[in-house]
Formats: sequence, C-alpha cells, structure tokens
Amino acid sequence: MVQFRSLLTRSVAVAAAPWPALTAFGLGVLLAGCASSGVGKHGEAPDEEAVPVSAGTGGSMAADNATATETATLVPGERSGDTEFTTGPVLKAGAPKEYTVKRGDTLWGIASLYLRDPWLWPEIWYVNPQVENPHLIYPGDVLALARGSNGRPEVRLIREGSARAGYARLTPRLRVSAADAPIATIPYEAIAAFLMHPGVLSKEQYLNAPHVAAFRDAHEGGGTGDEIYVPHLNAQKDTRFSVLHVEDRLKDPDSGDFLGYVGIYTASALVTRPGNPATALLSDSTRETLEGDKLVEIDTNVPLTFVPRAPRRKVHGTIIAVADGGDEVIGQYRVVVINRGARDGLEAGSVLGVNARGQTIRDTHDVHFSFTDPSSILGPKVHLPDERTGTMLVFKTYDRISYGLIVDADNMIHVLDRVENP
Repeated sequence: MVQFRSLLTRSVAVAAAPWPALTAFGLGVLLAGCASSGVGKHGEAPDEEAVPVSAGTGGSMAADNATATETATLVPGERSGDTEFTTGPVLKAGAPKEYTVKRGDTLWGIASLYLRDPWLWPEIWYVNPQVENPHLIYPGDVLALARGSNGRPEVRLIREGSARAGYARLTPRLRVSAADAPIATIPYEAIAAFLMHPGVLSKEQYLNAPHVAAFRDAHEGGGTGDEIYVPHLNAQKDTRFSVLHVEDRLKDPDSGDFLGYVGIYTASALVTRPGNPATALLSDSTRETLEGDKLVEIDTNVPLTFVPRAPRRKVHGTIIAVADGGDEVIGQYRVVVINRGARDGLEAGSVLGVNARGQTIRDTHDVHFSFTDPSSILGPKVHLPDERTGTMLVFKTYDRISYGLIVDADNMIHVLDRVENP
C-alpha cells in the first residue's frame, strides 16, 4: 500500500470566496535550499528570476480540455514506474513537464498528476517571492517541472502571459481577468451535500441548536408550505436552516462515550419573521417535520484554504458514520465522521490514512493443539494485519469528532474502519 512521509508546513491565510466559489489552499512551503536552486536547459543554473520551461505545450497531458482530476487517471502511477529519490516525495512516471491550469481543476487533482502521494505537494512546490501571490494558482497559469540543485523535483509557477520560450521572466503584474478565482483544494460538489444536509450532529451542535416548538394552526407535524415557531433562534430574516430529526445516539466505539446524534434531514426552513420565537417557512421537505426537530444553519463558510499535513500527534481513530447518512461501502469524495477531534490534535488540513480492520481467522492448517484452548482443535486464531484502503482529508473539527473527505479510495471503505497518521 501507499507509504506516507511526515510533512511540516505552514498555513497561508487566504480570504474565502463568497458562496459558492471556493479558493485554493495556501502553498506556503519552501524546502531548505529550494529558494536558490534552479536548472537550465543543459543543467546550468539560470538567474534568480528564471524558470525552466519545456518546449512542448502540455507535456504528457492527454487532452487540452481535460481537467487535472480527469487527466490523473491517464497518468501511469504504478510503483514499478515511479521515480524514486533518496529523500522526499515520489514523483510519478509520466508526470507532465508542463501543465496549463484550467477552470474546474483542483489542487488535489493536479498534485495527483505529479506525486504518488498527492498531499506531499507542498514539498515540491517552489515558492518564488518575485511572483505576485506565489501561493495561489489560477486558471491560465503554467506549472513547469524542474529539478532542484539537490536533484529533487520542483514544480514552479509561470504566471499567465509570461514568455513561453526558453526561460520565462517572472515579474509582478495585475491579473487581466478579475472573474477567475484561485483553484479549489477539492471539488466543492464533494462536500456540498454535507453542507446542505448534514447527517450527523456533534454533541456541541446538538446542545446549542434551536428546535421546532410548535406549528402554526396547531399542526402536530408539517411539510413544505407550513410555518414553524422556533424559540431562541438568533437569526435575521431570510436566513436558511436545515431541519434534522434526531434519532440514534452516536457513541465512540473505542470508549463508549456519547459524541452526538445521527440526524435525518426533513426540510429546509427559511426565517420569515425574526423574534423569540422566530417564525420560519418549511420547504423542500423529504419527510414530516416534528416538534423537537433541530435547526442547523447551512454552513457555507467551511474554510478550505489549508495545507495538507500529517497530524502533530499520533492519531488512532475510527470512522463512526457517513455524514450524509448510510453505512454502505464508502468511496472517493464521501464525507465521513471520525471519533477524534481538536483535542486529539486534528485540524483542517490534517491527512489520515484509512485502514480496513484485519479479520481474525482460524488457521486450519496449523496442527498444534492447546490444552488451555480446546477450540484450537479447529485451528489457532490468527489476527490478520490492517490494510491501507484510502486517504482522508479533515476539513472541519469539533472537540471530539471531525469531518473528513475521502480523497483517495484504493479499496472498499466501511464504517468502523480505522484511521491513523499517514
């Protein structure tokens, strides 16, 4: 399975774009010696402002119109073809020597073109202080693959409109198009369903969330078009909430402690008259809303401007739920809940490996019999090792739980699978 290496990075604060646009996460990482390194056409070092550019216009990219995420599937990445270095991340065989960023790309997708472990992208990112906003990548920018003086790979940024022959002179300039935002870390649509219809309430959310106290016209339940009264709802007119019917308690499978509740989405609620109680109108109902159901404000400000990195402390946890409901097989871009949070050292950007629990089997080919264990006549018990099945990127934390996005799934992932440092 994929092996990971520890990464020390620093976050770069980036103002979040308004709903629904997202910004790219900061890439403020500079490897020791990278700032002054560079490679010319024939191995000679260029001047400080020069960046090597390949003669081609797309390297090994298969199609100009494909996004990086789509093209990643076309780039060979078998271990036998990976380019190994004595230290640092592993560069994929067939990584493009030059790539033009397109609308719809994500930084994780682009990193998948270059690295076997995409979250190690900051280790090969060359930060040139002479480039305007060197930590952000925009559509139209060109990324060039080079080698540092220590022989390790570097990806360097060439701003849109720079010279394309030989070396490109990097100088600050105003962007022509103000409409282009930096590319996102992960696809927004991957977490949109979770933001609109969360399926889990943390203990903090449950204790603080307002609830439906009554229906207008004394209804016992309601749906689209019905009005509800909600005490202690501190919200302005036209603020929108998700209504959740709280069901099963969510327990930590390791300690048995109460962590929150599983919630089922029933409807959206739009505040029509602030006050105490406030009045809200139900819409988009999927099932009957009842008294006591909780209102959770739709979270459109989840920060995605973070740098992926290993947790600062050792983390051993468990996937305890799928955030949008269900416990079926979990694939790429599903949001999951784990039983570890901020108090365990997790924060937005923490990367965890996902491991399938090893089964306990009977070794029927072992003829040794134990008098202390009569059942050993069936064969001694053997606990098989856990096996890596994917990678999870934490994007929101509470005290004792965190929400994470499955960014890579090499095999089937299930509730109760383990998570740990990569």
